[in-house]
Amino acid sequence: MSGAALRYTLPRWRITRWLADAGPDVPAEIRAALVASLFGTLPIFAGGVVNSLAVSFLIAWRIPTLPFQLWCAFEVLCCLIRLLVLLRAQKKAARGEPTWTDAYLLLGVAWAAGIGAGTFLSLTSGDWVAATLACLSAAAMVGGICFRNFGAPRMAGVMIALTLGPCCFAAPFGNEPIMFITFMQIPFYLLSMTIAAYKLNAMLISTMRAERENAFHARHDMLTGLSNRAGLTRAFSTRFGSAEAPQGLALIYLDLDGFKAVNDTYGHPAGDALLQLVAERLRSLVRSSDIAARIGGDEFVVLSEQTERVQLQRIGERLVKEISAPYELDSGHRLHIGASVGIALAPEHGSDLSAVMAAADAALYEAKSRGKALCVIAGQRAVIDGQGASGARLLH
Repeated sequence: MSGAALRYTLPRWRITRWLADAGPDVPAEIRAALVASLFGTLPIFAGGVVNSLAVSFLIAWRIPTLPFQLWCAFEVLCCLIRLLVLLRAQKKAARGEPTWTDAYLLLGVAWAAGIGAGTFLSLTSGDWVAATLACLSAAAMVGGICFRNFGAPRMAGVMIALTLGPCCFAAPFGNEPIMFITFMQIPFYLLSMTIAAYKLNAMLISTMRAERENAFHARHDMLTGLSNRAGLTRAFSTRFGSAEAPQGLALIYLDLDGFKAVNDTYGHPAGDALLQLVAERLRSLVRSSDIAARIGGDEFVVLSEQTERVQLQRIGERLVKEISAPYELDSGHRLHIGASVGIALAPEHGSDLSAVMAAADAALYEAKSRGKALCVIAGQRAVIDGQGASGARLLH
């Protein structure tokens, strides 16, 4: 979608919020993308502007009276201001600054009203050449309005009404009774094009929802809602592979102790319910900036920007203690499991995820080999008994 890479400010004024409303229950992310689509691109903008300016200039040149000259001047001024606002909005959106969305939307409506006013003047002038040019221009603009602004179907409907509606009002001034057919044609055309805009809008929103759901499922574990291995890889690359990344990252590798016995004793549904409860606890234990992931079975990972060993030792201690607390299932079973933790650091233990995972896995293996319910930081052994006592000595 055009403009989807840039994030434009959502409308703030009451009238512009109404114009750009995409319907109920549309997520803010999709609303922002729909608003971005209204800005379009310069080639699309130029197509409509060149046509309306050319038609207004030629008709004003053919009929050099004040009303047509004012219409031509309005077209030039409106299109120039719209262009300046569009260029300014694109620059602001690229920098992440608030954009003049409200002004841009109202200028689009004003432009449509200008086309309608010119059509009215041309039809009432009695000049069939001017009337033909104006009506052809209005009809061409309606197609562009519908298919360019279906991200905001209300706005598309209003613009179509302003563009073609004046044809009805011009009919009584033409001394041609046959022109009154426009009172039947225009409302039906307006209705059909507005319905088309709403249908296209619904299709677009449905497609965008599906794209976002597919992207979410591709990077998240379906059972727990945590990130999966793909999501973890993406997060590591984003946070550690760019110039804006923090100085380092910690990878906390957590494995449940005694989980297999739960599956064997109570069945896989109970095991799945337990994993969901573990995920909920894990979410509540990590910071909002941390990434919690389930990478398979009963293995969980936390990616944190906290890299000080003392703090990591405390985090590991808390994870062991909290994850090992009893769980109450809806079935009434009270389950007890343990947790072992291995921690590695980037770039100290590697600059790519596989190397850091290997170091954390080795630390986790060390924790399990020493009796489970422990935490080991790669490069330093930190033994935690789950009750808060800890000690440390260097690995050799």
